[in-house]
Amino acid sequence: ILQHWDVFKYVTEVFILVPALLGLKGNLEMTLASRLSTAANIGQMDTPKELWKMITGNMALIQVQATVVGFLASIAAVVFGWIPDGHFSIDHAVLLCASSVATAFIASLVLGMIMIGVIIGSRKMGINPDNVATPIAASLGDLITLALLSGISWGLYKELESKAYVNPLVCVFFISLLPLWIVVAKRNSATREVLYSGWEPVIIAMAISSVGGLILDRTVSDPNFAGMAVFTPVINGVGGNLVAVQASRISTYLHMSGLPGDGPEALPRRCPSPCSTFFSSDVNSRSARVLFLLVVPGHLVFLYTISSMQGGHTTLTLIFIVFYMTAALLQVLILLYIADWMVHWMWGRDLDPDNFSIPYLTALGDLIGTGLLALSFHVLWLIGDRDSDVGD
Repeated sequence: ILQHWDVFKYVTEVFILVPALLGLKGNLEMTLASRLSTAANIGQMDTPKELWKMITGNMALIQVQATVVGFLASIAAVVFGWIPDGHFSIDHAVLLCASSVATAFIASLVLGMIMIGVIIGSRKMGINPDNVATPIAASLGDLITLALLSGISWGLYKELESKAYVNPLVCVFFISLLPLWIVVAKRNSATREVLYSGWEPVIIAMAISSVGGLILDRTVSDPNFAGMAVFTPVINGVGGNLVAVQASRISTYLHMSGLPGDGPEALPRRCPSPCSTFFSSDVNSRSARVLFLLVVPGHLVFLYTISSMQGGHTTLTLIFIVFYMTAALLQVLILLYIADWMVHWMWGRDLDPDNFSIPYLTALGDLIGTGLLALSFHVLWLIGDRDSDVGD
């Protein structure tokens, strides 16, 4: 629906922001969920004082990261939009900056509070937060972030002509709050280290997601492939959900045996064989199999929902479903394999996987999912599955 709004039609760089900002929930909220889940499981949130300390430090930390990464995502969107076309508009650049920073800040605030509630509730009900918190962060993150991005960018776009000063004011307001959040995060020992060392995965993940956004922008801008817009958040959301659960579970499993860099798992990790990742008797291998088997029924439910709500521009023919499912299965298979290697590799390098692995994995999920989906649409077009089947 949103792809037909004026702001998406006339400022197409907003499409580049979509995977980057939806990916932020992987970079920030799902990392927060994984970090707090591990803290809850190993008893670091049992007293009210410890709980309050973890909450304030982590909330301040994600506000810092959200503001900075939102600003960098807008710069990436401007550059990626400018290079292919050679057209630059300062008004559109400021609009993208204001929309991105405001969306990232507000979404992180809302989702962070929801995550804390979910993790505390899970502990009280005796449920492992690893299995619950990251999927809720991912799914709610997509919905809330996309709603905020579209609403804020639409509102700011309407103000461009009559009140041009509103856009730069929004940018300045959110960026001016940065020092406050930095001070709060620095005072907390649990988040001080991440404040200094946690930028590399978040920024690289944002860049990877922005490349996925460029693919989305180029594909959706072609009227023949307008139908891709409705499936992109679905395939990326499912892939990110499943791999985040797996990464969070492996990380908690490793934390049970000691600190990063300690124990038998600290030995240099080479690429595991696919058999050990998916077919061994190990507890993490069993969870990988379960998560992989969720792909087909999960996507069939989503496809049925999209079809029954008459969303998008694509008729769900058998050949389309086969191509779509192949892309989805391949995406999750690759992500679960990479997660098995990456989490253990980071642990052996004395890096906490809760802080470093999920941003990379969800960003790769966005890139692989968008790339495979675009490839599927192009192949379907080439073999003659056209008109109402692929494009409107």
